[in-house]
Amino acid sequence: MASTLVTGASGFVGRALVAELLARGIHARGAVRGTVRLDPGVDQVVIEEVDSHTDWHEALAGVESVVHLAARVHVMHETISDTMAAFRAVNTEGTLNLARQAAKAGVCRFAFVSTIKVNGEGRNTPYTESDLPSPQDPYAISKWEAEQGLRDIAARTGMEVVILRPPLVYGPGVGGNFLRLMRAVDKGWPLPLGAVDNRRSLIYLGNLVDAMIVCLAHPGAANGTFLLSDNEDVATPELVRRLAAALHRPARLIPVPPTLLRIAGIVSGKRQAVDRLLGSLTIDGGANWSRLSWSPTISMETGLSETAAWYRINN
Repeated sequence: MASTLVTGASGFVGRALVAELLARGIHARGAVRGTVRLDPGVDQVVIEEVDSHTDWHEALAGVESVVHLAARVHVMHETISDTMAAFRAVNTEGTLNLARQAAKAGVCRFAFVSTIKVNGEGRNTPYTESDLPSPQDPYAISKWEAEQGLRDIAARTGMEVVILRPPLVYGPGVGGNFLRLMRAVDKGWPLPLGAVDNRRSLIYLGNLVDAMIVCLAHPGAANGTFLLSDNEDVATPELVRRLAAALHRPARLIPVPPTLLRIAGIVSGKRQAVDRLLGSLTIDGGANWSRLSWSPTISMETGLSETAAWYRINN
């Protein structure tokens, strides 16, 4: 039976994608690392490392399409001296190694989950698919280099490539900064974000998964690049208020001038994290999505409610 291979299948997005593929009657095979196990009955294959030497032969057997989620992401306390080489080894060379083997194995379509950070770190006007890329850090640069290599492989082999650039993804199982923000709101901690005036695009996990599945089958998605969001941009204080409402907690916002927050970020060594909280990063992906007749079906209100329900059970 033709199958879809999902790399990074044990991760936040990967588990949700595998579950939804199976729910829609699409056979899915999950690639996982080491001793990680997916739900009982899910077809899985163990891949120890993702790099230029990985052998994907077993994982690609009988596969018609691939969704490549596995990646090296940001590390809170980086200990590697050459971070650019570490990101390239997985995100660039590992991706292109998989894509070359996929094309050789007869895979028809290869969906690569990149990042909106390929477009840049944020600006006052929305990003679109036609913007010139401006990746700023090793993670985004490695993803952009992978995108370029995938387009070359597609041109040489005929395998169709789809590139997806999501912003911050939230939903049941979320971690990272979003989970930390939820915990702060839940504990009633005062947050010095009341004076922030920005706009941010996010995407709910269910909307992202739906978009990925559409891109696996729709003829119009072939060799396209798609920017994704919930189509509901929010300021950081409004996001806090919505999270508080979903958690049935008060929103404790203190109006601290953003200039002071930026200074605090520099002094504490958390400049990038503070910049993301204060800056704007919005997406206008409508031009490409219109040709696929796709739009997000789950509102941000519903998405935050479902995320809060998961949080209450698991935290």
